[in-house]
Amino acid sequence: MSLSDLQRNPHRRFNPLTGEWVLVSPQRTQRPWLGKVDDSSQHDPPAYDPDCYLCPGNARAGGMRNPGYEGTFVFENDYPALLPEAPQTGGEESGLLVAQAEGGICRVVCFSPSHDLAIARMKPEEIRAVVDVWTEQYESLGRIPWIQHVQIFENRGALAGASNPHPHCQIWASSSIPNLPGKELASFREYRKRGSLVCCATT
Repeated sequence: MSLSDLQRNPHRRFNPLTGEWVLVSPQRTQRPWLGKVDDSSQHDPPAYDPDCYLCPGNARAGGMRNPGYEGTFVFENDYPALLPEAPQTGGEESGLLVAQAEGGICRVVCFSPSHDLAIARMKPEEIRAVVDVWTEQYESLGRIPWIQHVQIFENRGALAGASNPHPHCQIWASSSIPNLPGKELASFREYRKRGSLVCCATT
């Protein structure tokens, strides 16, 4: 990858101080922002916001129009942190700059058509529908051969960095395992190995 590729495409960079890889998504700076803008006025959001990119029937910033969904709604992120067509091989090493290509799939899950809801205020059956979508997405993305990790997360609220107040979460499926899950996986394997050795020693 050239330096210009690194400035345009998602990749991961090696941090020589910690010995860990950090995900870099330069193209995410192009996404629309409806998050915190230091507005001190407080007001309750409406059930439908004609300016919201995630409300049913509205046009998203990328030009696609949402269907008139009545429950959950899943779509490919218009401004993804990872791209499936990102180069899967090659790297760049120049002094302290060490980088590798990182491919992936990013999706958005709208929990509800109601703009003024949060998952904590949804009915149990509505929450169950969201969890069912999480499960289906996790399993289907996990079956893709080159996907190594699937992460489902929510940034709720402007102070947490959410770019839109509509109740939603993101799914990132990546071609490599991030640092923390990688450490946990190694610990699981070590624990299992020790358990197998104890089992064999006692039989």
